[in-house]
Amino acid sequence: MTDDTQQEFAFEDAGRRFTCEVETPHRPHAGTWWWFRVSTEAHQRYAPFRAAAGDTRDDVRVRVVAYYDHLLARRAEPAVNRWRRRPATPPTTPATDATTDATTDATTDATAR
Repeated sequence: MTDDTQQEFAFEDAGRRFTCEVETPHRPHAGTWWWFRVSTEAHQRYAPFRAAAGDTRDDVRVRVVAYYDHLLARRAEPAVNRWRRRPATPPTTPATDATTDATTDATTDATAR
């Protein structure tokens, strides 16, 4: 991170207030990540990408807004139905009723002539 980026900063975009900060997870060798909160969601925060040495506030702001706008677009899409049933097989009925026999007889007679 450059001097232009501190450990924490905030900005506004489209009426939403974003608060960004860099955190290091408790696990060793996990690296540092950019976390952000947005004013439109009370108890949610996101870590969309790792912090890099060359990050500037403007770079982070653009990436955070793009990530969040894409997230909102995905949420607005209709849910995908992952449940797939087997196609219904039509019931097989034996051809023994009188109408089938009459039709078969008429067809047989017409082709025999």
